[in-house]
Amino acid sequence: MTGNAIFEMTVPVLPADIDEQKHVNNTVYLRWVQDVATAHWKSLTSAQSQSAIGWIVLRHEIDYRLPASLGEEIILRTWVGQASRLKFERFTEIRRKIDKQLLAQARTLWVPVDVRTGKPTRVSAELRAQFST
Repeated sequence: MTGNAIFEMTVPVLPADIDEQKHVNNTVYLRWVQDVATAHWKSLTSAQSQSAIGWIVLRHEIDYRLPASLGEEIILRTWVGQASRLKFERFTEIRRKIDKQLLAQARTLWVPVDVRTGKPTRVSAELRAQFST
């Protein structure tokens, strides 16, 4: 899985995800965006990279299309767009598993940080190549 590969995982809609309107709360979509990004990072990087590099969000943009409901299974798909030494652009699609309907899509800008100092850190060209073209 290299060069703009799509990472995918499935999550269930749980009772705690439901809001007063009887559908998944918008903050849950944000959590899913972060969860799938973290899972993608962990799936491709060594324990050494994971212990040295953390990630902070610079910006989230989410477009909500359709609601998700209790009991549904949701497909989270993510991939990295442009990646520089100090900024990674990540895209996420959130789809209902049963009919593949697009429920939401997001674009997030992530900044790598040194776990020890909490300050932005550069990512090697080799590591960037694992996630983007």
